[in-house]
Amino acid sequence: MVSALAGKSYKCATDEAYQTCSQGTTSVQVLIGTQPRPAVLSMQTSGAAAEATTKLSELAPQVLETAHVNPRGQITDWLKQQQGKTAGTMKAGIWAVEFSTETETEQPGAILTLTDTTCKVNCGAE
Repeated sequence: MVSALAGKSYKCATDEAYQTCSQGTTSVQVLIGTQPRPAVLSMQTSGAAAEATTKLSELAPQVLETAHVNPRGQITDWLKQQQGKTAGTMKAGIWAVEFSTETETEQPGAILTLTDTTCKVNCGAE
């Protein structure tokens, strides 16, 4: 997953329990582990909430495809419906999906986090 993002001009580095790949105002964090697919995948875009949510909606399909996340269509359709909202959660297949925006911080933006609900060991950052 990380090598695929690096091949798409993302700059990747390890940050404690995650590998973070950044490009411009977007970043993708992948939980490091021995699982066959990432147990936690998080996408972030910076900027005003509405603009960041739009960017996140554009970023998500390619990242979900790269990570082999399904049902990605259901997730991306739901994400588009979050425009104008500050937070939301859903379950799609084996994935717990959480959307949120940050406005009162030094780095405002939008965040989409997916957690594999079938993961049993080393499924989150300590």
